[in-house]
Amino acid sequence: MEYDCKLVKGNNRFRYRTGAIIIYDNKMLFVKSNFGDYYYMVGGAVNMGETSKSCIEREICEETGIQMCAERLAVVCEIFFKGIGGNIDGFDCHTLEFYYYMKFKNDDLNLLRGITDLGEELVWLPIDKIEQYEIKPTFIKEFIHQILCEDKIIHIVEERDR
Repeated sequence: MEYDCKLVKGNNRFRYRTGAIIIYDNKMLFVKSNFGDYYYMVGGAVNMGETSKSCIEREICEETGIQMCAERLAVVCEIFFKGIGGNIDGFDCHTLEFYYYMKFKNDDLNLLRGITDLGEELVWLPIDKIEQYEIKPTFIKEFIHQILCEDKIIHIVEERDR
């Protein structure tokens, strides 16, 4: 049986998760949230005993229907925010997130579903216009060019949405 790596104590919630940087034709794949007017990156909670790399490859397949390989770790982020909507509503949240640059196993995007396994829309946003969209976590649109152009792991601590 699989369990998400998360802890809840009082009004505090901690979660260990992964996110995917998926680029195709100068666009980046995001999920349109059902809980607010914002986008976030495809990914999900790491299960107990699972590596972050295995997690993101599993999550991509579950959420999009396509198989991808984690090419390299791009970002390690510690995020602190006030939960809004769903099972995090009202919680003081702390997440540790590993974002991987993903590589297609094949270029057949016809296999890509338009909706995630949780019923949220998958959307390709133009990279050169990322700054115009409401994206969570906030640092993504600020650091997108550094994330995509540098071949080193970026460490970010994000506290603006507390």
